[in-house]
Amino acid sequence: MTISQKQQTGLRKLPNIDTILDHAGKDLEFKDIPKSIVLAAARRAVESIRNAIIDNTGFDAAEDKNLEDFTEEQILEIAIEKTRTFASDLYSFNLKKVINATGVVVHTNLGRSLLEKKVLENIVEVTRGYSNLEFDLTSGTRGSRYSNIEKIICELTGAEAAMVVNNNAAAVLVCLDTAARGKKVIVSRGELVEIGGSFRIPDVMTKSGCTLTETGTTNRTHPNDYESAIESETALLLKVHTSNYSVVGFTSSVSLKELVSIGAKYHIPVMEDLGSGTLIDFSKYGLPREPTIKESVSTGADIVTFSGDKLLGGPQAGIIVGKKDMIDKIKANPLTRALRIDKMTLAGLEATLSLYRDEAKAISEIPTLRMLLAPFDELEQKAQTLKTLLEKIGNGLKVTLKTLPSKAGGGSMPLLDLPSRCICVTIDNTTPNSIEILLRNNTPPIIGRIEEDMFIIDPRTIDSEDLPVLQVAFAKIVEKDNQ
Repeated sequence: MTISQKQQTGLRKLPNIDTILDHAGKDLEFKDIPKSIVLAAARRAVESIRNAIIDNTGFDAAEDKNLEDFTEEQILEIAIEKTRTFASDLYSFNLKKVINATGVVVHTNLGRSLLEKKVLENIVEVTRGYSNLEFDLTSGTRGSRYSNIEKIICELTGAEAAMVVNNNAAAVLVCLDTAARGKKVIVSRGELVEIGGSFRIPDVMTKSGCTLTETGTTNRTHPNDYESAIESETALLLKVHTSNYSVVGFTSSVSLKELVSIGAKYHIPVMEDLGSGTLIDFSKYGLPREPTIKESVSTGADIVTFSGDKLLGGPQAGIIVGKKDMIDKIKANPLTRALRIDKMTLAGLEATLSLYRDEAKAISEIPTLRMLLAPFDELEQKAQTLKTLLEKIGNGLKVTLKTLPSKAGGGSMPLLDLPSRCICVTIDNTTPNSIEILLRNNTPPIIGRIEEDMFIIDPRTIDSEDLPVLQVAFAKIVEKDNQ
């Protein structure tokens, strides 16, 4: 690449790193940032300016100026400002708070379920010091971490025994490995689900050393399909709740109760993967009915697995409940050590589950349940409040309210549309895509959705305390557009 005389002039004006570091040492904004971070930021700043000169892309707000019009002092100022920006970026945490304006309650990409304040307080209390994680306070001897959570899980589900691993995929893996390694597992073709990240039930079975035996068809499976598929090498009958999709129309499936009867007849254990398990009968509150964990356990199933961080509303975990003899075998599997959860998850899960002892309290205090069951009037009031705040900005920003659907998310209730009163925003001379990018790069990032050429904000998943944050973010966009 040939460098012009003008570019050579600009390159000669680039400050050296020591000069930038000298200025940074006198700048209070760099006071608490480690020198290694400042050094890396300074190098990146100079490199970015060098690339801008070579590529003829200019310098930020001064892009219209010719490079030879910049003095060394001006370029140094640009370098210092860029160093400040890069240092802040390098020194900030990658995992950060995000405002979820999408209306997807259990948003897999945005951290799934939110934890209730008292749950967080319990996590802090348990983890800020030592705890009885694996110590029996009664006997004064070593204990099991599962005992800290098993009692309350059994109390709420009616199970004989329980244990917890790090997520539901892990729960399914260790259960299959324990119950059927080297043998065959029968599953209905209509239940061979794929969850997030192209993670499929057949893949989990292969990893656990089982052989998949498909039975029935995609839309219809009958009891005799299972019985016809049973052979001497069959070790387990598996039912998978299709929580992230639905087959409608000419369909038929075998209930867990029917499957347990077949298992008893042929002396084969039965397992159900509930996926997004729930302790609440949502049909009582006007939502589609989901099988509850307690109902699954009451059928006599040997193993039931479900997530702790979806409809349950707790931290990420895979919960295994069922008959004691089977759970004891799973606990003894060496895989459980690799898949076990830590004290933070245990503390968060126990505190979440304790709220379920009072259903009304669980619904009012667990964020996932509260958002799913939020009354429309409450959402409309929140939407009107934000509309009023945004209308104060003016300068080409227009706001309308429209009833649009929210989603449960997290692979739960796929057909459910929750009516929500959404805020629809347009800004003169600014595309919805541009608004999305600017809000995504806001501090904190704001994630919404685009529909009908408008930026949509769904109040269902927004805390009222964050409404002024949205107002400030939109004000910045309008101010930038009017400069």
